Amino acid sequence: MGVTERREREKTEVRRKILDAAHDLFAREGYDHVTMRRIAEAIEYSPTTIYNHFEDKDDLVKALCDEDFTRLLAALASAPIPDDPVDQIRRLGHAYADFGLDWPNHYRFMFMTPNKQHDVGEDESPGHRSFAILQQAVARAVAERRLIEIEPDTAAQVLWANLHGVIALLITLRQQHWPTPPAKDLVEQVIENGIRGLLVR
Repeated sequence: MGVTERREREKTEVRRKILDAAHDLFAREGYDHVTMRRIAEAIEYSPTTIYNHFEDKDDLVKALCDEDFTRLLAALASAPIPDDPVDQIRRLGHAYADFGLDWPNHYRFMFMTPNKQHDVGEDESPGHRSFAILQQAVARAVAERRLIEIEPDTAAQVLWANLHGVIALLITLRQQHWPTPPAKDLVEQVIENGIRGLLVR
């Protein structure tokens, strides 16, 4: 391996260390309490090293958000598209839940940590595109009269908020903090209940 290749590899490895440390700190301590110096201390580098990779804290947060929402987008986009749009909504729910439970620190950072995230409303952002997949499935279900007449964006928000609640509880509360142990099929029941409330009867 040549000198240039070695330097590029080391640069990539340092960037990865910065992102991983920042992820953990933001999730545990919150955006406002984490400084670039604090991140540098966590990986035992100087703050200058951090600024060699990121312009400022907001630039670092944007990189984290882009990574996380791109990962979520891939998880949702890989869900099969069945003929029945309601079944598609169901599968998207399970894919979303699996993402949150498999990547709890990332999920906390994305949805449970106040921070200056990149603009999820930008059409081409991975966050917007992730939500658009659910919106489109809901719109198809409404158009095919499988769901009640409702604004697809509203219905998508209801389904997402429902599922976010259970994921947040499962990754935040220890079992001893639940009034009773969480049901083994709790996620599935939340998904089904959310859909059931929107179905045409």
